[in-house]
Amino acid sequence: MNDGNTKVFTGYRVTHNVARGPSKGGIRYHPDVTLDEVKALSMWMTWKCALANIPFGGAKGGVIVNPKALAPRELERMTRRFTSEIINEIGPEKDIPAPDVGTDSRVMAWIFDTYSMNKGHSVLGVVTGKPLAIGGSLGREEATARGALYVLRGAARKRNLDLNGATAAVQGFGNVGRNLARLLHEKGAVVIAVSDSNGGLHAPNGLDIPSVLAWKSEHGTLAGYSSADAIGNDELLLLECDVLAPCALEQVINADNAGHVRARIVCEGANGPVTPTADEILEDRGVLVLPDVLANAGGVVVSYFEWVQGLQEYFWKEYEVNAKLNDITVRAFEETWQTRERYSTSMRVAAYGLAVQRVAEATTIRGLYP
Repeated sequence: MNDGNTKVFTGYRVTHNVARGPSKGGIRYHPDVTLDEVKALSMWMTWKCALANIPFGGAKGGVIVNPKALAPRELERMTRRFTSEIINEIGPEKDIPAPDVGTDSRVMAWIFDTYSMNKGHSVLGVVTGKPLAIGGSLGREEATARGALYVLRGAARKRNLDLNGATAAVQGFGNVGRNLARLLHEKGAVVIAVSDSNGGLHAPNGLDIPSVLAWKSEHGTLAGYSSADAIGNDELLLLECDVLAPCALEQVINADNAGHVRARIVCEGANGPVTPTADEILEDRGVLVLPDVLANAGGVVVSYFEWVQGLQEYFWKEYEVNAKLNDITVRAFEETWQTRERYSTSMRVAAYGLAVQRVAEATTIRGLYP
């Protein structure tokens, strides 16, 4: 640490499955990281990559730490030590980390540099989510939100809903929620509510999203914005709207409030915002739930693009990235929708069914060694 003391942190890296290719998954820095959580998230990544039909298996990593409590140099030293500890477990043909909760492009740069220094040359494909200056991809910053928008657009067509003029509420104003609110606004949707960890804003006739973004950027919070009414995170989930996008914490829609959700479509921007019990309640009430493994897969898809670009050392223009993301996301949505209709089930069960089937097929085709 900066004061000369030594502190020991506990970190994990879990690989779930590599039948379809090297494993892929984020690294999170959070005080509540547990081994079981990292194991569960690594499995989630397997299904997410399989559903998008990209050649990765699932992995996840984490360190038990509050990154906000560390000075920048302390965070860097901890990251480099963690990288050194898992250096034999990661690599562009083996396991490719990425940003997650509490980590960002700066952390990915430290991992990239530590790994490269140990190998003796720059290895662009070892992590994704890197800064553009050292092999990051254009379009990566808003990829998760843009993928969610493409899935929403497909779902809206199936439900005869025009996104231009549709009402939307977005919970969470981090990378995903902030960008999704902006993209929806640009498509003509009326974003009636947004929120961050301190609470939210509500305007029945629609928020001026560019103004809200500027306020958040300047003040670091949505609180105090005067051109809208204050609203709590719990209240936001129950607003009457066409689209509800929970993009913050897990399990926010549960058995207690699912019966009061008044949205036509729930788009899971976060991982696991709807509990299994709530899933059943929403399905029974005719609410269309777009599951996380489909709705927020845009991030890992563009991570795949960054990996490909790094291996080739040839980088694409942003419109190329977005066009390729659109192709993969639309295909995944249509395949999931067709499976849903064929088996008369929910989008979530259809998505998992497709994903598990693809991993099982790869495992069977490869056979057992020796």
